[in-house]
Amino acid sequence: MLIGEVAAMTGVDSQTIRFYERQGLLPAPQREPNGYRRYDSVVISRLQFVRAAQAAGLTLAEIAGILRLRDVGETPCAHVSLLLHRKLDDVRARQRELAALAAELEQVIDTSQNLDPTDCVDANICHIIATSTGAPKAAQLLEAIEDRG
Repeated sequence: MLIGEVAAMTGVDSQTIRFYERQGLLPAPQREPNGYRRYDSVVISRLQFVRAAQAAGLTLAEIAGILRLRDVGETPCAHVSLLLHRKLDDVRARQRELAALAAELEQVIDTSQNLDPTDCVDANICHIIATSTGAPKAAQLLEAIEDRG
């Protein structure tokens, strides 16, 4: 199959297929005399696996590790299970951080309802933030969330 046929069959565009090749997610295809890539049917199942693994939250580096295990004849399921458990732990930690951030933001918003806009001075830029005790904590929570992502 040519790259366009693979792209049509999998819904993965040809640029992405080439990228996956460079990343080692796909085996190097055979080449036609004119230089065109010629793929066998194995690439279809690998592309489907890569997309499914990405949908499960795995990174390309993690997916490459799984594929390397399979390529040397090992069954990667125990490794995949470990990766998925770690992903779930990360998601739950992010959920807790986001819940804390939401609570802090709600507090800032509630406090801001009692502020008079005419009390806002240039030095404070915006007194909703300047007078808020939750804003610095919310900023720290947001920074922690961004660092994890």
